[in-house]
Amino acid sequence: MNANIKIFDTTLRDGTQGEGVSLSVEDKIKIALKLDALGVHYIEGGNPGSNSKDIEFFERAKHIKLNNAKFVAFGSTRRKDTDVETDAGLKRIIDCGMPVATLVGKAWDFHVHTALQTSLEENLAMIYDSFKFLKSKGLETIYDAEHFFDGYKNNPEYALACLKKAEDAGADWIVLCDTNGGTLPGEIYDIVSHVCSIMTTPIGIHTHNDCELAVANSLTAIQAGARQVQGTMNGYGERCGNANLCSIIPNLQLKLNYPCLTEPQLQSLTSVARFVSEIANVHMPVNQPYVGVAAFAHKGGIHVSAIMKDSRTYEHIKPELVGNKQRVLVSELAGQSNLMFKAQELNINLNMEQAQTKEIIDRIKAMEHQGYQFEGADASLELLLRQASGEIEEMFTLESFKISVEKIASQAVVSEAIIKIKVHGETVYTVAEGNGPVNALDNALRKALIAYYPSIQNMHLSDYKVRVIDDKVATAGKVRVLIESSDFNNTWSTVGVSENIFEASWLALIDSIRYALIGQTQIKHESEKQKERFGLVNH
Repeated sequence: MNANIKIFDTTLRDGTQGEGVSLSVEDKIKIALKLDALGVHYIEGGNPGSNSKDIEFFERAKHIKLNNAKFVAFGSTRRKDTDVETDAGLKRIIDCGMPVATLVGKAWDFHVHTALQTSLEENLAMIYDSFKFLKSKGLETIYDAEHFFDGYKNNPEYALACLKKAEDAGADWIVLCDTNGGTLPGEIYDIVSHVCSIMTTPIGIHTHNDCELAVANSLTAIQAGARQVQGTMNGYGERCGNANLCSIIPNLQLKLNYPCLTEPQLQSLTSVARFVSEIANVHMPVNQPYVGVAAFAHKGGIHVSAIMKDSRTYEHIKPELVGNKQRVLVSELAGQSNLMFKAQELNINLNMEQAQTKEIIDRIKAMEHQGYQFEGADASLELLLRQASGEIEEMFTLESFKISVEKIASQAVVSEAIIKIKVHGETVYTVAEGNGPVNALDNALRKALIAYYPSIQNMHLSDYKVRVIDDKVATAGKVRVLIESSDFNNTWSTVGVSENIFEASWLALIDSIRYALIGQTQIKHESEKQKERFGLVNH
């Protein structure tokens, strides 16, 4: 068994420097609690005193009891030509009450001259004085040697002198930073190996992803002797991002046999990654390794046939180890294996010997040829399968709908939808407004159905996407509409395709509502079965 590796999360600090990432204090608290439950060892919360948000965060952090992690305050070595006792940044770190401090200090002579505009000797004194001062106050300290690898390649003697100064001052960790993200794995291994051979203080690694090597460089550094790895959830960070802990942690633990988290903690990785994505309001790539929704998704019929025999044929780990799950996609590439797997997953009785199955495949292929995609619309696919197996009945049918959009000078645009549908043999006619045509259509349909299906009030449309399928014919091309809907417990997606955006929206919308109503009907039927089983139904 290899040595334990300490995980240092800087999502709340370095991660928020990524484009499009902005976290409120409440957001940061929520994420910190999730990270603690995940089992990371250090949570860097920000720079105390740099802005009102971080001031409030650290004030609240004083009263939060963490079970696994330590809160870390971030700052810089003292200013040039000043005394540590009067340095405002160091004073804020001490006053914020956190048990750990990370100080960034220059390790590249070019940066010392160009960015700090001071002498090499003064920079060494800044490093030594700052860590000596914080250690005298009882803090655990971490030296982030900024631009270390660039500095080492340019002037190795000076870069190593910076590390030695921090070590002499009592720093608990020395972290080598590839701040510009331009170092290659072979260079990382050689340099980290050398540093570990001459230093007694434990070494950490902090990499950026500008060459898409941050994860590889972090793993290489650990193999070379580093014992702390810094990164962010989902790889958030400035420019191309930081090293992605969602890939680093399972690679270390499952591939390289370096313990990081407990097994139950590792199994929560996917849910934590998606939670952080939701809170940060940043789209999570479906193909993100380990934790993405497509990380263990299979589409080709040959692949699916193989994984039904043994998942190891096309999966490098069991997805449950990181809290993810296997998915089978049904598309124009699908064969019987895909449908069999999907039907079993949904507890739908499909007989593979019947012509019915081939008809379903042919229908799906024909629909995809028209522009449908079911990979991201599981609810529409499930409706198709249940209809084909005769499990569901039509709950309502459309007779007509009309949409109007009106703009009166200097006033807001008003959208109105008029719908006529038939429910249980009765014709229902409703009118509703919305903040857009689709919203008006949604409101009118709900208004028509709520008397018959009251549970519909618990669901809402949570996302709406439009894609032009054939942009060569410009505005005359087909569009694909993907609608995501949610209730208190679940989220589901449906799809509609048409040359008319409103018809495509309608098709996706009615699938969404039908899916919700079928779910409620199934729950009701199960409830009735339970009552009957215990003699609670009057006949």
